[in-house]
Amino acid sequence: MKVLFLSRLQFAAAAMFHFLFVPLTLGLSATVAIMETRYARTEDDVYLRMAKFWGKPFLINFALGIVTGITLEFQFGTNWSRCSAFAGDIFGSLLAIEARGAFFLDSTLIWVRILGWMKLSKKAHATVMWLVAGATTLSAIWILTPNAWMQHPVGYTIRNGRAELADFATVVFQKLAISEFLHTISAAYILSAFFVMGISAYHLLRKQQLEFFAKSLRIAFALGLIFSLFEVVEGHLHA
Repeated sequence: MKVLFLSRLQFAAAAMFHFLFVPLTLGLSATVAIMETRYARTEDDVYLRMAKFWGKPFLINFALGIVTGITLEFQFGTNWSRCSAFAGDIFGSLLAIEARGAFFLDSTLIWVRILGWMKLSKKAHATVMWLVAGATTLSAIWILTPNAWMQHPVGYTIRNGRAELADFATVVFQKLAISEFLHTISAAYILSAFFVMGISAYHLLRKQQLEFFAKSLRIAFALGLIFSLFEVVEGHLHA
């Protein structure tokens, strides 16, 4: 087999494993934030247990997303070194913002959430979870923007045989980048909704913790329905 085929195969495998965890992380962050908000407003302990229960798969997926994402980062420089040499001026700035900005912010906020159950008020803790959801969404923006640039390269000039960034705003705010983000984030919310609904339905069929899983299912169903309808419209516009 040729090196090019093996490089593609390795990168595809790493990307598939990475994308198993990241969309679920994105969607679960918002789902857990909604549950924590319900708890802060109603002081119903069921919502507190829900936030802690569904927060565990969120943390697991976040950790696995980091591990698989680091693998992809290295493969930019190994499998696709010529591509990185050509377009690194554009990719580098976007990925650096994601790593040093959104990812570090997200990691810090997650630790605040983990350690803050007994130290923060209900509303403050719920606010931290919304900030976590916002930071994970911010990471998605800076990862999807380079992908959109590869499909529709804009805001650059060719100098000395390399693509150099000429207009940062054009790269970030081009229509394809915005459309890709909306399409992907909606799919992430749909995925997390069906993940929660599936597990909740299983426990409801087994007559286990009926109130807990019934409330979980209702929140996930509402989230899944809203973003499924949105995805139909946005997917058409994206296509």
